[in-house]
Amino acid sequence: MANTHYPESYYAASANAVPPRPALQGDVETDVCVIGAGYTGLSSALFLLENGFKVTELEAAKVGFGASGRNGGQIVNSYSRDIDVIERSVGPKQAQLLGQMAFEGGRIIRERVARYNIQCDLKDGGVFAANTAKQMGHLESQKRLWERFGHTQLELMDQQRIREVVNCEHYVGGMLDMSGGHIHPLNLALGEAAAVESLGGMIYEQSPAVRIERGANPIVHTPQGRVRAKFIIVAGNAYLGNLVPELAAKSMPCGTQVITTEPLGEALAKSLLPQDYCVEDCNYLLDYYRLTGDKRLVFGGGVVYGARDPANIEAIIRPKMLKAFPQLKDVKIDYAWTGNFLLTLSRLPQVGRLGDNIYYSQGCSGHGVTYTHLAGKVLAEALRGQAERFDAFADLPHYPFPGGQLLRTPFAALGAWYYGLRDKLGF
Repeated sequence: MANTHYPESYYAASANAVPPRPALQGDVETDVCVIGAGYTGLSSALFLLENGFKVTELEAAKVGFGASGRNGGQIVNSYSRDIDVIERSVGPKQAQLLGQMAFEGGRIIRERVARYNIQCDLKDGGVFAANTAKQMGHLESQKRLWERFGHTQLELMDQQRIREVVNCEHYVGGMLDMSGGHIHPLNLALGEAAAVESLGGMIYEQSPAVRIERGANPIVHTPQGRVRAKFIIVAGNAYLGNLVPELAAKSMPCGTQVITTEPLGEALAKSLLPQDYCVEDCNYLLDYYRLTGDKRLVFGGGVVYGARDPANIEAIIRPKMLKAFPQLKDVKIDYAWTGNFLLTLSRLPQVGRLGDNIYYSQGCSGHGVTYTHLAGKVLAEALRGQAERFDAFADLPHYPFPGGQLLRTPFAALGAWYYGLRDKLGF
């Protein structure tokens, strides 16, 4: 059954109006066939179109149907594992390149919003909130690390200072990143899709890729059509299924849960987050929250391994919200939803090429909003023959989950239980 509607969420309910897009019928020829119309696919398509390629994009459901249209809406720099971890794994030269790229995704988003006049409630400023002195120590070293790579829009905050930007009593301090920020994520995707079409790109919805015929001129098959291309970009992430078996073994879909309150009104909203920054805490299993354009609180957290949809999302997330903001105890929750992201064992994205002409990027591991926009640029560069930055990602080591697909969920859940315990005990 095709997904003709977005899952119920605040974002779907407040999405900008868009034209219906057709399903692919019959045969199409193109330079690049992009599979997936989330951020990775849309970013790739935009960069390619700006460089003169003919692009056809296939989407199984609707633009931004997956994580791109359901996430917490936060622009967070770097990767799910930071540059120092990468450096220990791959050495200084490759880490230098990846470090230079770690802050590019946010810049790309802002450039896209400005150039294509995308209405997505873009706000500047993101806070990393420390629950313990140890977490504060990590933020201090993170600031030194990021500044080493030229990232200077950072301010360490003591307990008194963080209280000025987050009205929550739990934090001992934090770090403010003014190049972070937040957006309405589905409206960003819809605006990027409109930009793709304004440059002559074609987007087909309700057109899942069911088979890739590999070869010198690969063909992507959908239920009612075919796309013959010179290159393919696989950008399905957690919604790819088993289309490319080589990619399925080294990644695992995970669900994250989000709730949105009723409108809080100007005064209450401003009392929670006076500067309208977004916030994430420093726990391994972290909570994250922000205000929307119409002054609701979006609050997310928790991970469900293997991407089952939990029965009662509000019961999981509301207690976390009330722990941070007990003053919201009488506030109604208007929306609750879940969305999948793709986790890798290393927590680093997987980028590469199959044969000569099938490129892919996947596995943002919860850091997707900025990374996917960078990935689109890096993939487009590789198709133009500039592969240095692509190779820096492609050379990262990746491993299959122990026990293959059968054991990857319990294995990861056990790890999450362990780290959750560490968060609780303050290790």
